[in-house]
Amino acid sequence: MLTFLKILEIVVSILLIAVVLIQNKNVTLNLTSMGGGMGVVTKRGPEKVLQITTIALGTVFILIAILLFILY
Repeated sequence: MLTFLKILEIVVSILLIAVVLIQNKNVTLNLTSMGGGMGVVTKRGPEKVLQITTIALGTVFILIAILLFILY
């Protein structure tokens, strides 16, 4: 059980790093095209999917870390 959770934690952390790096690349590309006086910008399409995926992976990462702390 502990070995499975440790491996799952490693996989989730690698996925989380990849999603954050992809998300940061998209943010820098979007910032170059934004004008000076823009109001609130809502995320659409792939940006929204990346945001939701980041939140989900972060939540899973924290839950697994807490579970490993309790079981270890």
